[in-house]
Amino acid sequence: MASSHLDVPTADGVADAYLSRPDDGDRHPGVLLMMDAFGLRPRIEDMADRIAARGYAVLAPNLFYRAGRAPVLPMPDMTQEGARAEFFRSVGPLMRALTPERIVSDGKAYLEQLAELADGPVGITGYCFGARMGFRIAAAHPHRVAALGGFHGGGLATDDEDSPHRSAAALQAELYFGHADHDGSNTPEQIAALDAALEQAGVPHRSEVYAGAAHGYTMSDTPVYDAEATERHFAALFDLLDRRLAH
Repeated sequence: MASSHLDVPTADGVADAYLSRPDDGDRHPGVLLMMDAFGLRPRIEDMADRIAARGYAVLAPNLFYRAGRAPVLPMPDMTQEGARAEFFRSVGPLMRALTPERIVSDGKAYLEQLAELADGPVGITGYCFGARMGFRIAAAHPHRVAALGGFHGGGLATDDEDSPHRSAAALQAELYFGHADHDGSNTPEQIAALDAALEQAGVPHRSEVYAGAAHGYTMSDTPVYDAEATERHFAALFDLLDRRLAH
């Protein structure tokens, strides 16, 4: 694989990002990887490499770039009592700063960067809050996004007026969701509301709950990592990307 770090110009500055793609000199379909709340780090880069090995050009931006280059916050030592809670007290303001308007604006910059590097329509894969952000980008830029995979996502269907699921009718992508089991940020009622919105909008999608898999199950640098669920996620993601993006 050929990997590098690059800077992506945005309306609000410059987002540092990781790029991985096959080392064959050819252009490949693009995939935008939206990180989880722990940030752009080696685990995210490893996942980008795994997707790139399938034949894709994968861009993983530092979504918190407004607060600095990655790592914006150090990965917590979750063997220490209270470390996780302390981390989320710190990262909460960074997540809240990513308003729908900023997400859409940043998404435009990321998709434009991929257009320079890759061929054809783009796929998005998002993790944790990255799934929510990926949904907003796909809805705001429907002609550019042909596939969206969301894994252990949260906040996809809420009572807020600007909840992502309310923009389902704008989508032109096919969607797949691999939901975490017993996820407080994504309850069965929220999953049902998301599915209902997609059905009503006529959006092709598949929604599955991974039994026994906790929120964050794909992240091997956390205690909730689930190897079986992670492999299931890759199989579902590759099935989606391979069907929707032209090789």
